Amino acid sequence: MTTHVAEMTPRVSRSTFRSRWPHWIGYVAAGWSLLYGLLGLFWALGGVGFPFGPESGRAAQESLLGGLRAETAAPVIAALGLAGALVAVVMARTRGRGWARALLLAFAWIAAVALLVVIPDRRVLIAVAYAPLFLLGAPFHWPPVSFLVAIPWPVLNQLILIGGGILWAATALAYQRRSLDACEHCGRVVNGATVAHDGQTWTSPAAAARWGRWAVAVAIIVPALYAATRYAWLLGIPLGISEQFLRQGQAIGLWWAGAGLATVAMAGALLTLGLVQRWGEVFPRWMVGLAGRRVPPALAIVPALFVSIIVTSGGLEDLRIALTGASMGTIELTWATLGPTLLWPIWGVALAAAAFAYYLRRRERCRYCGRQ
Repeated sequence: MTTHVAEMTPRVSRSTFRSRWPHWIGYVAAGWSLLYGLLGLFWALGGVGFPFGPESGRAAQESLLGGLRAETAAPVIAALGLAGALVAVVMARTRGRGWARALLLAFAWIAAVALLVVIPDRRVLIAVAYAPLFLLGAPFHWPPVSFLVAIPWPVLNQLILIGGGILWAATALAYQRRSLDACEHCGRVVNGATVAHDGQTWTSPAAAARWGRWAVAVAIIVPALYAATRYAWLLGIPLGISEQFLRQGQAIGLWWAGAGLATVAMAGALLTLGLVQRWGEVFPRWMVGLAGRRVPPALAIVPALFVSIIVTSGGLEDLRIALTGASMGTIELTWATLGPTLLWPIWGVALAAAAFAYYLRRRERCRYCGRQ
């Protein structure tokens, strides 16, 4: 008994602003919601820059909200922003029980999902994927367009919405843990986990290693399928498209852009492999200055979760196009042009699961509650 009590005793940890995030995250989410609500009020009063609907430019057709009008949608944005600010403050100051807790959590998680993957579209994914190409091509003045031109205000607005979604997800998570009397930092509860058939919980390192490998496999196979089609077109192979469309793409350099995105996707797939490899936990010998040092878990988890968000949102847009028969301009709608991207939501979910499994394997005893 003495040993057990000692193991459950939290290590002394200096309190920092970052370590107190479960206490202040709700107020930050409230501030974000209030500011965006004020933006909605500004647009409702005739202000410029409404980032949705036809007013946001030709690419608005790619958005789920492409049909919105400022005069009708902006007041709703203002009302939702004010309501969100009030809800976030309540969640930050209370624990909640029963139906009130359920309603608050439902509002928070719905807001998080909408802001993270429903409202954003593939333009965010394209902008993020092209960023390395612009960086590498900058000394050679390629591509011949400014990166700031490639990410106009409507796309920047979507990045702002994703930021708000992250705040709302963190707010919901902190409130959910608090209301369950779990540790607000790690989420562990005594005798509160589901037990697997072998006596281990599904969140144990051993269990996470097993299902995490499957998640990584899926998160590698899906982008590989996408890359295969794009590399084939670059090589002049009309895989799943007509010869005419192949020639049109060659004439305007479309396949070079596609191959660039495919290369970024495969680089991401290679990094995903690190979530189940030793070099994903300890820097390899060839990394001068870092060799042998422990890889900070956040260095792998944060990028993986962000990519999972934008990949899922981009895939959901193509799924909407496939279901509604919407136009993609001059792009042929075939199994090769649209099919691989329909798997992106699966890629996104698998990547998020792989990152979570990596977190479960890497996490140590909580310094706040002392639980292992």
